[in-house]
Amino acid sequence: MKLYQTNNFAITSNTSMAHLFLNPLIGSLNKFYLLSGVSVTPSVSDLPGSNVLQQLANGIAGWALVLSLVSMVIGAAAWALGAHSQNVHQTLIGRRTVLISIGASLIIGAAPALINFFYNAGSNIH
Repeated sequence: MKLYQTNNFAITSNTSMAHLFLNPLIGSLNKFYLLSGVSVTPSVSDLPGSNVLQQLANGIAGWALVLSLVSMVIGAAAWALGAHSQNVHQTLIGRRTVLISIGASLIIGAAPALINFFYNAGSNIH
């Protein structure tokens, strides 16, 4: 027994709720499937000045690591001074600064690998 019918879809007494919600979604995904002819192959060497951008990225990463080192030294000094003067607030600020510096260094070092991983993961979606 058909309760409702359109050109390509019919609701019967056996139609599940999941089917009611997923059928319009599947129909819209079919429209995006037509765009599957679009592709991208990123290459750093295809644009003029790309070597300058690469050197700029390397320089910014180097400066970020130097600043992370400086903040780690300052944080360790604050941590030590706070511990020796029994100033709990200064100790916590120094410890937090050291941990944030370590995290920043980890992210700076892992950034290219993370970007490549997520690009490769995204490019494998079909």
